[in-house]
Amino acid sequence: MFKQTLAAVGALSCLASTANAATEIEWWHAMGGTLGEKVNSIAENFNASQADYKLVPVYKGNYTETMTAAIAAFRAKQQPHIVQVFEVGTATMMGAKGAVYPVYQLMSDAGESFDPADYLAAVAGYYTDTDGNMLSMPFNSSTPVLYYNKDAFKKAGLEDKAPSTWPEFEEAAQKLQAAGYTCGMTTAWQSWVQLENFSAWHNLPFGTKENGFAGLDTEFQFNGPAQVKHISKLAEWQKSKIFDYGGRRSDSAPKFYSEECAMYMNSSAAYAGVKTNVKFDFGVGPMPYWPELAAEPQNSIIGGATLWVLTGGESEEYKGVAKFFTYLSSPEVQADWHQFTGYLPITNAAATLTEEQGFYKENPGTDVAIKQINNKAPTANSKGLRFGNFVQIRDIINEELEAVWAGDKSAQDALDTAAERGNALLRKFEKTN
Repeated sequence: MFKQTLAAVGALSCLASTANAATEIEWWHAMGGTLGEKVNSIAENFNASQADYKLVPVYKGNYTETMTAAIAAFRAKQQPHIVQVFEVGTATMMGAKGAVYPVYQLMSDAGESFDPADYLAAVAGYYTDTDGNMLSMPFNSSTPVLYYNKDAFKKAGLEDKAPSTWPEFEEAAQKLQAAGYTCGMTTAWQSWVQLENFSAWHNLPFGTKENGFAGLDTEFQFNGPAQVKHISKLAEWQKSKIFDYGGRRSDSAPKFYSEECAMYMNSSAAYAGVKTNVKFDFGVGPMPYWPELAAEPQNSIIGGATLWVLTGGESEEYKGVAKFFTYLSSPEVQADWHQFTGYLPITNAAATLTEEQGFYKENPGTDVAIKQINNKAPTANSKGLRFGNFVQIRDIINEELEAVWAGDKSAQDALDTAAERGNALLRKFEKTN
């Protein structure tokens, strides 16, 4: 009798365990280092906030590696529920009919409250279709800013303020070099910062069809006179180290951290890395602009990534995904993410909460990214880029720019070649979409 009772209790225990088991949600992401630790923290807090779902974040490498892994996994029917995809992969994901569960549809099906108007217009607009439906969940949106070494500026007799224009930048860089600094400025993500955002900041077309927003039959226009002038000037500065190239992604960061370069252009999301690694006082300013190209700057465009939901899972799993997205978009979670990382607060409520908490007053410059992205109402030239195969095309642009910095090509030849090679990939994308 005693053994039978034990067996009955054991069976009931197993049934209870099965009934109470949390449904697992897999999230593949590209956040390494301290950002990866923060992602893990978000997942842990979500899991602790409820008992029905267990979010499992999995780091899959950089943005390109993560997107490539997700595509391969989908083909093998081993895809995660959520994958983080950087902004240049947006058109590719939009074209993946049947593979993507649009976020607006997901939230509706799951009965979760969801209003695109709650999100920053510049962010929401990038990830919506022509009917205004949001296709992916904004997560880590950023825009380029200019970091500068305040100690170096003081030593060089410069005002404690980032140069507003490129002529002012050149003058400041020369004074910094005279004060003993080897390099004036280095840049990360050269295509995104020095061509893509440069074009938007000056309200210049990067390509036809509203930079890819209005159709597939597009042609690149980033080889125009203004872009050629800017790249030519950077090539001239490269010779004297007023500008010094340091790599395609954020490989140039050590040049700024070590005080070799006194200025550094990178994502607003580099803030956490800068704050952690430098031993000097630093400031944050907007991107410089050329006065002869624009009386004043337009608005910058976003980078970063969103969370795309892949099809093939179970209904209950998608309810968990929707619950997580609601949690992720809450003002408290987004304000914390924004303040820790430097990424934009993706919702208006998170921006308001951050201001109310006094964060911007205590950390001057952390609001530069928001001011830049909202500087003016976006135009057809400045609402972002949405070209197919743009991951590969950005690699082409990087190759051609590196030829310019090495002195092997003129800016005009390099950008012409990049546009020609890029257009060939656009034609391939059209054939499959």
